[in-house]
Parts: sequence; structure tokens; C-alpha cells
Amino acid sequence: MLTLRSLQAGYGRLMVLKGVSLHVRRGEVVTLIGGNGAGKSTTLRAICGLLPVWRGQVEFDGMDLARVPAEEIVALGLALVPEGRRVFASLSVKANLELGAFHRRDLREVRRDLEALQERFPILKERAHQPAGTLSGGEQQILAIGRALMARPQLLMLDEPSMGLSPRNVHLVYDILRELKNRGTTLLLVEQNARAALKLADRGYVIETGRIILDGMASELQEAPEVQRAYLGKGYREVWE
Repeated sequence: MLTLRSLQAGYGRLMVLKGVSLHVRRGEVVTLIGGNGAGKSTTLRAICGLLPVWRGQVEFDGMDLARVPAEEIVALGLALVPEGRRVFASLSVKANLELGAFHRRDLREVRRDLEALQERFPILKERAHQPAGTLSGGEQQILAIGRALMARPQLLMLDEPSMGLSPRNVHLVYDILRELKNRGTTLLLVEQNARAALKLADRGYVIETGRIILDGMASELQEAPEVQRAYLGKGYREVWE
């Protein structure tokens, strides 16, 4: 579904991505893990058209996205849950959800999707008319995921969904992602929380200083000594399981 080939991108004159290649198959959950400044968020921004591609290819369902505007990329079936949630704080929860479907013209189906989403996540129905900025961090993350799902994406990308959340809310968010996985939703997950990400994912990539240094099945990466040393730490199984 998604293929990156030797992707280069950055900010100003600073090259951040130095030839990133990866792929995501339909129905897979793929995670990209790495430390601060490794290039994880930059990769998602380049895929979404929020950052220019300097060299290389971003291909989605056979289409090269390198020169496609961000709003058109959403309409093609790619949706992003951004780092820090980025809800519209002064707008209601319901208005935030409706904005996720801004490019859709099937208004009857949008209403049905909104009702189905509120049934699936009751907190979004209970707080429908409450300003989004008054929600807790975990509730805002659920809202951000719901807003992205309102776009009916073929591929849902999530940038650090566990960042800044309590352990309880991390488990809550990952329960939602597990449900999406079980429904066959294709996910590309960017995370510093390697424990959670590798437990959920089918496959993974490790990025350092703008380059992919390791990839494989998630179960294999959990066992890789260099991943355990750098991202999991001693006793990670006991902590997470």
C-alpha cells in the first residue's frame, strides 16, 4: 500500500532523512521506532505532504505523492493522528470529529460514521458539546484518533500516540489500536514507546539519525540485543506484560 524509496527530506538546509526506505502492506501494523531527533515525525510529515520531498519516492497505491498537496493526500485515503494530538481546543468534540470529514461530500454517510464512532467510543458522545481543550490527555488522544477515522482512511498513521499520557491512558489508547488492527485497519505507528509499539505491530523499522538501521518482524526486533539495549531496557517484559 505504501512504499518509501530512498526518501530524503529536511528543514531549511538541514537534511533529516538520509535515504529512508520502508513499506506497509494492506492490513498490516508497521511501527517506526527510534529516539528523539531520529527522523520519525519527519518521515510522516513527508508522507503526508506537510514537508517537501527532496529526493526519493513516496508511493501510495501506485501513485507518487511527492508533488501532491497535503489536502489531496487526505482525500486519497491517508490520515494522520499528529504528535501532541492537535485538537481544536475551542471547538466542541463533535465539531472536531466533523472536521475530520472535511473533504467528504457524502453527508448522510458522514452522519452515520459520526453516530457509529460515538457508539464505539462513548466518551465522544458524552462530551460531544464540550470544548475539546477541556478533555484530559487520554480523551484528547481518543478524539484525535476518532477525527482521523472520520476521513475513512485506507492507511492511518499515528505520531507518538502515547506521548505525555499516564500508563493507564497508554493502555487505553493501545486497546483502541488493537481493536483497529483486529478490524483490518492498516496502521503506520511512529513511537518512542518501543515496548507498546512492538507488542502491537506485525513488523517494525528502527531509525537512527535519518537512516533505517534495522527492520524485521516485531517479535524478532523485541529479541534483538541492540533494540533491547537502546529502547527496551532491563526487565521490559515484566513491566509491559
